Amino acid sequence: MDLAEAARAVRENAYAPYSNFQVGVALRTPEGQVFTGCNVENVAYPEGTCAEAGAIAAMCAAGGREIAEVYVIADSPHPVPPCGGCRQKLAEFAAASVRVTLATVDGDEKVMTVAELLPGAFTRAHMD
Repeated sequence: MDLAEAARAVRENAYAPYSNFQVGVALRTPEGQVFTGCNVENVAYPEGTCAEAGAIAAMCAAGGREIAEVYVIADSPHPVPPCGGCRQKLAEFAAASVRVTLATVDGDEKVMTVAELLPGAFTRAHMD
């Protein structure tokens, strides 16, 4: 399954009545499974939950624990990076070298690694 197509499709399901800013994410595991997520807002928490968190939760619910690649898409003038909390979640399940493609619905893309998104990430090694 193409990650760009999966992220673009799930973005349409985002529930964003307050910000009108829909985000879609697709991630692939090393085994080739694809999981998607979109942002969900509500009146008590208008910032909502993040698309990355939803895709990671779906992966975990299916027993997955490792991310091999990520694609994030939003309708914005420039590719949008994940928020700080989602960057930390990505770092929990993906190696520093994992590719993260940030995209706009108009086709602009920027490719980064998890390490570039979150330099100096807090990891399990800090607790040893």
